[in-house]
Amino acid sequence: MITKSARGWAPRWWLVLPIGLVLWIATVADAFYTNNLILLPTIVLLGSFLVPVTGVVWYLDHDPSPALSPRRVVSAFILAGVLGALAASTLEYWLVFGPGLFGNLKVGLIEEFVKGALIVVFALGIRSYTTRDGMVLGATVGFGFAALESSGYALASLFVVQGHQLFLSLPSVVLNELVRGVLAPFGHGLWSAILGGVIFHAARNGRLRPTLAILITYIGVSLMHGAYDSFGGIVGYIVISIIGIVPLVYLWLREDRGLPFRRIPAPAAQRSQQA
Repeated sequence: MITKSARGWAPRWWLVLPIGLVLWIATVADAFYTNNLILLPTIVLLGSFLVPVTGVVWYLDHDPSPALSPRRVVSAFILAGVLGALAASTLEYWLVFGPGLFGNLKVGLIEEFVKGALIVVFALGIRSYTTRDGMVLGATVGFGFAALESSGYALASLFVVQGHQLFLSLPSVVLNELVRGVLAPFGHGLWSAILGGVIFHAARNGRLRPTLAILITYIGVSLMHGAYDSFGGIVGYIVISIIGIVPLVYLWLREDRGLPFRRIPAPAAQRSQQA
């Protein structure tokens, strides 16, 4: 059982979000007023990490699990984000040739595979696996990946070509940060949460194992990822997000019960130990 003192170190998520948002808005306003490019890294980091960090803090503040320590969650957010970005970048350099639907599909397959592998790596050492813990760890890995990816997109959007001239566009950075910040919970975090939940649900006798359900889920989230990158536009983002939210909510509410993921209930003694 998690005591109040054991979780008291974590900040409240409902304070992290508004405070971070106020700081980001103040930095953006100052940058526009002073034209000081030195503030650009602060704008990029605050804007890219605010929503992902809030999601992780929500878990630490709201519904911690004995199986997932704060150290494991924070480590997964930071290390998986960096390692995932490096691995995905290398594999995409080798395997993805040109844009388009097929290229976006390969990007989805690569990035979801990398994040799935990192979920397994950061699950090592856990003694008991539950669907919710898998979803939390998956979302943490996805949020870490998304935060660093958003930082890269924000920096890339700074450079705008008009005619034959290159301009630095702070409004483009701010718009990119706003769009990706709003969409952050419905992208990498959502897809990885679904995959992580199924990976943990497939575990037996305290061990992870490959199953057909994991493969089907991996293909499904990869297709959502590819479609998300291909369709673009607000309508496309909304449609793909709704499609992803349905299995996410189902897994979260049903936990380790119900179809299509049947599981034998743990014995009463084991449940009491886990509590």
